[in-house]
Amino acid sequence: MKKTDIKGLSLDELKAQVITERTNSQNLKFAHSISPLENPLKIKESRKQIARLNTEIRNREIALNSQNAK
Repeated sequence: MKKTDIKGLSLDELKAQVITERTNSQNLKFAHSISPLENPLKIKESRKQIARLNTEIRNREIALNSQNAK
C-alpha cells in the first residue's frame, strides 16, 4: 500500500487496516518460527506498513486537535 493509498482512507479504515496488518504480522512470525519463510523480509515489510498506518493516524489526530483548538 502506497502513501497516496493510505491518505485516501478514512480514520476508521486506517484503524481496521492496522488490525489486519498486526494479525498478518503475527501469522508471519508464527509461520517463520515453525519453518523458515520463503521470503522473511515480509515480516519487516509488515512491521513498516503498521508504522506507516500508525503515523498517518497520529497525523490526523494532531490535525483534528489543532482545528479544535482554534
